[in-house]
Amino acid sequence: MNVEQYMIELGQQARAASRSTAKADSGAKNRALLAMADAIDSSRDTLRAANAKDLENGRANGLDDAMLDRLELTDARIDTMIEGLRQVAALPDPVGAITDMNYRPSGIQIGKMRVPLGVIGIIYESRPNVTVEAASLCLKSGNATILRGGSEAINSNQAVAACIRAGLRAAGLPEDAVQVVETIDRAAVGQLITMPEYVDVIVPRGGKGLIERISRDAKVTVIKHLDGICHVYIDSDADLAKAVNVAINAKTHRYGTCNTMETLLVNQQVAAEVLPQLAEGYNSAGVELRGCERTLTVLPSIKAATEEDWSTEYLAPVLSVKVVDDMDEAISHINQYGSHHTDAIITENYSKSRAFLREVDSSSVMVNASTRFADGFEYGLGAEIGISTDKIHARGPVGLDGLTSEKYVVLGDGHIRQ
Repeated sequence: MNVEQYMIELGQQARAASRSTAKADSGAKNRALLAMADAIDSSRDTLRAANAKDLENGRANGLDDAMLDRLELTDARIDTMIEGLRQVAALPDPVGAITDMNYRPSGIQIGKMRVPLGVIGIIYESRPNVTVEAASLCLKSGNATILRGGSEAINSNQAVAACIRAGLRAAGLPEDAVQVVETIDRAAVGQLITMPEYVDVIVPRGGKGLIERISRDAKVTVIKHLDGICHVYIDSDADLAKAVNVAINAKTHRYGTCNTMETLLVNQQVAAEVLPQLAEGYNSAGVELRGCERTLTVLPSIKAATEEDWSTEYLAPVLSVKVVDDMDEAISHINQYGSHHTDAIITENYSKSRAFLREVDSSSVMVNASTRFADGFEYGLGAEIGISTDKIHARGPVGLDGLTSEKYVVLGDGHIRQ
């Protein structure tokens, strides 16, 4: 296979299909999504057989247990894929919505209309259910998409792609609206991210190395986040019972997610009282603590934190802890070492909470809530394509609105500029 020519053909087909998806009405898109769900439901045996090949190849190639777990398509995960498609079909369609209409002194009306981005390239690893999530969100937002999954899931992704094509066909939409790359050649990724004439946006979902490489080499806009170095700051005016519950949940609910707390900041005025309570909870959960010098005076048995710890995304039962003088020092630490993902303050002081919301430069900033809530479903988006920590139109969890843009619309009645 000539990978360059193959990817160009996919791009050309996607660009042509995007013109149809952009003007497709909500009914057609919803029919396609529901038909995809039915196709997946009726193809369970085919999906499991394809997935079994990937699992067998993965074991032979030495994939670790965590990767194999993400790769596996269980009945429950197939059910989740089906339910996800139906949920996206039920979401409001953002395309074509007009807002902010107002009259100008000239008599014309000005407003903004929400429109698709065009063609979205998505690069991801391991989990074949991402194929369905990405396809459904891109289609509902009026976009065409090119999906490049990991080589370890090639058979599963192709089986899912067949169901997606069947759904598009049933609704009378072009099958090229969702294309799953069929080659495992890594050159396909390099080609996909350097075709601005065919691809409008790239969304990488994977490890930091993959995202850094795509961000460095891409010639089109990238919606991304590199790290999830999230913080919880316990203020001197915090309700400590509330603080303990939130801080324990933010770290121990799940370890391998980007919205898990990696650094805990504690005001010096409450450190002696709250840190022993937290240490007991973290010890019960098997979390290793690494503290600054002032933390070690309260918890002398834990490990000392290094400079590297403050900028590390552990994705594991490890937590760095720092005692700070006040909220200003906490905010300074977050803005220096954080990844602009999600950060929270625990306080009963309204003025401090408002200042924290204003001054912390992250895509999600929270008051008295666990960082684990930074998620498209929890935010009411229905689903998400990923998290953006960039300062572009999409910031934070990226749902349907994040996969669209806005254009100005002007209504007149023969108006001319004087």
